[in-house]
Amino acid sequence: MKKLKSNFINMVVVLTGIALFAAFTLASVYSLTRDSIESSRNSKVQEAIQAVMPAHDHYDSIPVEMNNGVETTRVYKAYDKNNALVGAAVESSSNNGYKGHIDIIVGFNRVGVIVNYVVLDQHETLGLGSRMIDWFKTDNANQSIIGKNASTAHLNVKVDGGEVDAITAATISSRAFLFAIRNAYFEFKLNMDAAVDVAKAATDSISLVQNDSDTIVTKIEMKGQDQ
Repeated sequence: MKKLKSNFINMVVVLTGIALFAAFTLASVYSLTRDSIESSRNSKVQEAIQAVMPAHDHYDSIPVEMNNGVETTRVYKAYDKNNALVGAAVESSSNNGYKGHIDIIVGFNRVGVIVNYVVLDQHETLGLGSRMIDWFKTDNANQSIIGKNASTAHLNVKVDGGEVDAITAATISSRAFLFAIRNAYFEFKLNMDAAVDVAKAATDSISLVQNDSDTIVTKIEMKGQDQ
């Protein structure tokens, strides 16, 4: 086989070929693993939902999804056997961790008390920020947020005027985690208020129909008396 001459054009051709081969290989690997990665994440989310939900009979498998342009929040509403809303699991995130993105899921009961949380994804420093996985559910001093009512608790680290002990030497990671919790509660509250409004509208409608029926009956009775 004739050896290629070592000149600029041949070098460009060879390097281009190598780049195209590498790109094709990476694309093929991504295509083969994408479905597996997505399936694994979905399974992790489903397990996390069950771990953080209040006692329930069933929940929405398709979440209400909101996007404020930065973070995406997903709300999985839970119901009892009578289809009454008992709380929700909320998937929330923050992009302000020490090493970037943090993704969590947190459960609230009907009145906003935090039931549990699971950290779905984080890349914080091992042994420091990564301790968020358990730190904020450990019953030690003011670490735990479990059992706190998010509507009244000051869910900030103490250095920022809150009531929660930050992870030792990892204040930035702690701030990001608690931001994700507050963001989750904000979306939870919006959904709960909407559900209450719908339920109230339905009750008012039933009452209105009942009142109209009573009025009609009364008018018929009065007409009968006139005769």
